[in-house]
Amino acid sequence: MTYVLHYAPDNASLIIRLALEEMGLPYRTVLVDRSRAAQHSAAFRTLNPAGLIPVLETPEGPLFETAAILLWLADRHGAMAPAPQAAGRGDFLKWLFFTSNTVHAQLRMLFYPAKYVGDDPAAQRQLIRTLTQRSTGHMTLPDALGLLDARLRARDDTPDSTPDVLDYYIAALLRWCSLYPLGGTAWFDLNEYPVLLGLAQQLERRPAVRAAQAAEGLGPTPFTAPTYANPPEGSAT
Repeated sequence: MTYVLHYAPDNASLIIRLALEEMGLPYRTVLVDRSRAAQHSAAFRTLNPAGLIPVLETPEGPLFETAAILLWLADRHGAMAPAPQAAGRGDFLKWLFFTSNTVHAQLRMLFYPAKYVGDDPAAQRQLIRTLTQRSTGHMTLPDALGLLDARLRARDDTPDSTPDVLDYYIAALLRWCSLYPLGGTAWFDLNEYPVLLGLAQQLERRPAVRAAQAAEGLGPTPFTAPTYANPPEGSAT
């Protein structure tokens, strides 16, 4: 079938688009107009009651949650992830869900602090400081990215190996670390994570990335030196 990806430019749907492109799967897109808060509309909530992007329509019904969609696609099509019985499956799963549940979740807190601590500016600043400072007592964004950098360093890849869905997930998160929130990205320097930098450079050469660049207006270096999206339709925020 042709999948239907409900997307907004440079949102988490970008990760799904990259996976679909890399797998060479047929799909079409439906814009979720964030400028009109369409993600909170009754129609969209019939697809995802949480009101979050992305949604992928499949033969099994609509799927949401980025990691779940990636894992479903990988298993369904036998691509871009270790097979269920493969020796590396457990390692892949733990890092996929670490990326989703820790890194991606903390970035949402960084981008939308009011959703988590309310409207008090002091509370928001404290949350942002906590998330973006290195810590020996709890897992913050710099610490989490350091773990991902170490994990990829230990992985035995060749420079031209086919990326897995986790690689694209990480690359998109690196992009957003550089861009958002506006005026609040001084904590992040991709050069501090040399293996993640190498991954980003490698992926920027992939045809799947070039397709996403054109579709969502991501600019020439979407992961290593990103600029704000200038999409043909819709809005990233």
